[in-house]
Amino acid sequence: MKEKTFREVIAEAMSEEMRRDDSIFLMGEEVAQYNGAYKASKGMLEEFGSKRVIDTPISELGFSGIGIGSAINGCRPIIEFMTFNFSLVAMDQIINNASKIRYMSGGQWNIPIVFRGPTGSAGQLGATHSQSFESWYASCPGLKVIIPCNPYDAKGLLKAAIRDNNPVIFMESEQMYGDKMMIPEKEYILPIGKVDIKKEGTDISLVSFGKIIKMALDIAKKLDNENISVEVIDLRTIRPLDYESIIFSVKKTNRLVILEESWPFSSIASEISYFIQKKAFDYLDAPIHRITLLDTPAPYAPNLIKDWFPNEKKIISGIKETLYLI
Repeated sequence: MKEKTFREVIAEAMSEEMRRDDSIFLMGEEVAQYNGAYKASKGMLEEFGSKRVIDTPISELGFSGIGIGSAINGCRPIIEFMTFNFSLVAMDQIINNASKIRYMSGGQWNIPIVFRGPTGSAGQLGATHSQSFESWYASCPGLKVIIPCNPYDAKGLLKAAIRDNNPVIFMESEQMYGDKMMIPEKEYILPIGKVDIKKEGTDISLVSFGKIIKMALDIAKKLDNENISVEVIDLRTIRPLDYESIIFSVKKTNRLVILEESWPFSSIASEISYFIQKKAFDYLDAPIHRITLLDTPAPYAPNLIKDWFPNEKKIISGIKETLYLI
């Protein structure tokens, strides 16, 4: 075991897979000579050369299309977006080509491609650079969507994504790149489509994903001191979604809170809420409670960001309200 940062394990996962398979390459803005905008491809140009670690112009639509075309022809590209906010100009390629070609070709063509980069709010970056798009991409059949919350999960899930024969959206966070964790020296791969119970509990199930899991765990540990036992479920994979594990937890705790750093309308929380009321309604002792961003664009002022984003007060209040303690 060795302590490594999130950015280090991202580079490590890509490098290990590129050593194993010559058809894999990395392409995106500043991934080569600059070692990545967040230094998540450090050392890769030196090891693999400019034909496999490729700097691109500022043209997400163009290099996404090149990646998809290469995937059809036998390569396994990794496309890095400097931020998923910039993926909006590439959505025609991702939604209309990457996600649909296998289906429209009757399975004749696989599209083994990974689109990765940071998502969500990272502080004072303004309304156009603080958005979460996991529900957008997850609503499209043919795409897999993964959001790890720590370095260990990131490495195992990224290796699984690179080996998958389907297009994968792999979302990170600028605020997690410096996070550290003990990582096994031996290779490991984590399954796509399975939740991870980050903390077991008996009183209430708290479902979340991505960097906000850290806040959820801190709050769950604080509530242990008040004899409130919170089970923290990390989705890890948004699509395919592990519905059965969520149902299993709800049958045990009889209460559900969903924590998400995205807008409330058409959210992942909305999908989970529908499914649980459909399949496990009789096990619920209280209405499902969801905690999301406020339904506005991201503000810039720090005091407004604090109120806009799910915070400790809102989360504790939501848990206690669901337990009828307030």
